Amino acid sequence: MRKIQLSSVTETVRRLFIEACEDIPAGVLCALKDAAAAEQSALGREVLKQIIANDELASKKHLPLCQDTGVAVVMLTIGSEVMFEGDIYEAVNEGVRLAYTQGYLRKSVVRHPLDRVNTGDNTPAVVHVKIVPGDAFRIDVAPKGGGSENMSAIKMLIPADGEEGVKKFVLDTVAAAGGKPCPPLIVGVGIGGDFEKCALIAKEALFRDIEDSSPDPVARRLESQLCEDINKLGVGPMGFGGTKTCLAVKVNVWPCHIAALPVAVNLQCHAARHKSCTL
Repeated sequence: MRKIQLSSVTETVRRLFIEACEDIPAGVLCALKDAAAAEQSALGREVLKQIIANDELASKKHLPLCQDTGVAVVMLTIGSEVMFEGDIYEAVNEGVRLAYTQGYLRKSVVRHPLDRVNTGDNTPAVVHVKIVPGDAFRIDVAPKGGGSENMSAIKMLIPADGEEGVKKFVLDTVAAAGGKPCPPLIVGVGIGGDFEKCALIAKEALFRDIEDSSPDPVARRLESQLCEDINKLGVGPMGFGGTKTCLAVKVNVWPCHIAALPVAVNLQCHAARHKSCTL
């Protein structure tokens, strides 16, 4: 068994959240620059230029890309030969607590969805755990903003709706969102599983590299088609109109019940913040 100190987990989570809030992934910045070059709307081009300038300045000045530093989403991939002494969830939350305090990041979490009292340190994090063979341990983090998360959606289609039903739901979701999720977007789509599984794999899709494509041929074709169709909606950068409503579509699939076709759409704003580290 490989033993990992919880103090190293806390420190890694702290560092990753601060870095994620300040430094946009290089691939996303390149995609934004490509979008600015291709955008047909003059206003859209200007909006994209301002977004790029903001992202570059945030990295240079070590400031948050956006004032909404989000809910702390943490994906833990834990090898079956890894062990911890203590509470891994508390170690993660302590890292979040330190990041949002030391990094002067906005605390956006309330202790109860109805009384709305702020927890004061952006905890608790939303933590997902996956157990895999071996002794590897990987931490992926994402500060997920409220604007994009609010416009995400899930729908329980029936098998007869088929691929066309899936595409219609994705396009309807993006069109209805308009400028609220701060496009150009990365669109995470989860197809299959059950109610909660399709939502989870849609969220996991947002952690994928922007340059990659699905290994599944059907999902890969959908990624290309949906990206093209979304950019024909005319929503444009920040909803001001244009030809670049999304930077990429990521489709994850999972087996499902013979009577079901669950679909989830998780929208990510242009500040597609995520970082990872393997300990």
